[in-house]
Amino acid sequence: MNILVCLTYYRPHYSGLTIYAERLARALVNAGHGVSVLTSRYDKSLPSFQEQDGVKIIRLPVRMRVSKGVIMPAMLFQAARLARHADVIHLHVPQLDASYISLMARLTGKPVVLTYHCDLVLPKGMVHKLANQVSHIANHLSALAANVIVTNTRDYAEHSPFLRHYLHKVTVIQPPVELPPVTDTDLADMRQKISQQPGEQIIVMAARLATEKGVEFLVQALPGVLEEHPKARVLFVGQHEDVFGEKTYAQKLAPLIERLGKAWNFLGVLPSVELSAVFHLADVLVLPSINSTESYGMVQVEAMTCGTPVVATDLPGIRQPVAMTGMGLVVPPQDAPALAKAIKTILNNPQAYRGNAAAVAERFSSGTIAKAYEQVYDTLVK
Repeated sequence: MNILVCLTYYRPHYSGLTIYAERLARALVNAGHGVSVLTSRYDKSLPSFQEQDGVKIIRLPVRMRVSKGVIMPAMLFQAARLARHADVIHLHVPQLDASYISLMARLTGKPVVLTYHCDLVLPKGMVHKLANQVSHIANHLSALAANVIVTNTRDYAEHSPFLRHYLHKVTVIQPPVELPPVTDTDLADMRQKISQQPGEQIIVMAARLATEKGVEFLVQALPGVLEEHPKARVLFVGQHEDVFGEKTYAQKLAPLIERLGKAWNFLGVLPSVELSAVFHLADVLVLPSINSTESYGMVQVEAMTCGTPVVATDLPGIRQPVAMTGMGLVVPPQDAPALAKAIKTILNNPQAYRGNAAAVAERFSSGTIAKAYEQVYDTLVK
């Protein structure tokens, strides 16, 4: 089967959406399918065409940017050209281009699968407000034309102001999660890299430094944690500098984080083996997201596959991994005292929240998730 995947950003862009799309595309290739990805050349240093892990990646020039979106005049033409050779068109939303691509696909008889990752919630401001409205219209057009809409959980779909209109089209497929195994040497190297001291307890947050991630609530919670666990330390993994659209947020947090001194460390974006090593060394992972831009939080399942408990916010979708595995606690969003209490509870008794890491890894493996998508594709391709 030939699958055309369209989305605004693809790897090496770093986000949960791009990681999801990359893992799924690679797993589908490994299952014997042909996969082409049509996306933006958001960074001019990236090649216009590249084949990676068997996935053909076509990157189109960006004419202009609107908030976090991009305008690519060549997208419709290239999508129409590539769609002629595709059996299925697979769109990852939010994506401005998805509306006219899905309509074009249906007019030409091509089935459309739409993976809806989240409700877009942008920061305040006229440009962001306009972008939100345009994105909302584009999402509705895309959903109307789609044959099937895939989302991570029924919980999120039923609470989404957007998805609740299309529940008759919704199919639940959980996100693909994969991390490489680590050796004793990998762990030793990471201990040296982070200068881990005996008895030190590691709290990990893995995300972009972005408003919707709720970083400030972990910043506010940490002093309360340190009162009871003075050797605790936060390792922030992910992009924390020059995050698009988040300059003001980063400036606001900078002095607060500076006051925490050695109790807060930025590690940046890590290679997958190092990320896996960090999760294995961590005592707890924290996901304090504040709104529906976060629909699941794959990172918490990644941590769980390493036997690491999680504290996540009690929001639709985000609360599901803890509910499914018992490997952690959920707390109200934007509640630093509750977050501190949950972190301390797990640090006091981490074994109570370790769960069955191997079972989690199998349930969420890219191969398992690719098979679920294959079943969807098969129902659409006659």
